[in-house]
Amino acid sequence: MEFTENEQKKEYLRGYEKAVRQMERSELKIQEMRLNRILPAVFSDGMPHASNRTDLSGYAALLDQEEKRYMRCRYLRINKCREITGRIEQLSDEDEKDVLMYRYIKLMKWEDICVKMEFSWKWIHKIHARALKNFQID
Repeated sequence: MEFTENEQKKEYLRGYEKAVRQMERSELKIQEMRLNRILPAVFSDGMPHASNRTDLSGYAALLDQEEKRYMRCRYLRINKCREITGRIEQLSDEDEKDVLMYRYIKLMKWEDICVKMEFSWKWIHKIHARALKNFQID
């Protein structure tokens, strides 16, 4: 599937959102691991059963591995944010910068961008189209 130039730019700008989602999934996994370790196992009969009191080193190793993955995801998110923000800041028009920042870095909905900037939906999309035209990936 061939991407148009604008679609490639949008995909690049969405890279930050993808990094955020990846980090959030990792964070949820860590929370789930900790929760599952704290709460006793409950089987389908609703009665608590003795838990398998094995060595905690396996759990600790898995938790440590997931925490390292989370930190990598966080580092990538920060770098991606810096990279995309730097490219957005190269635009000369302030409205174009704002629309791209609100949409792709602040992850705002179109309606919220319209309210924030006090422009109509149609005008915000015109600014967005102009911003994409002027945005440089290279």
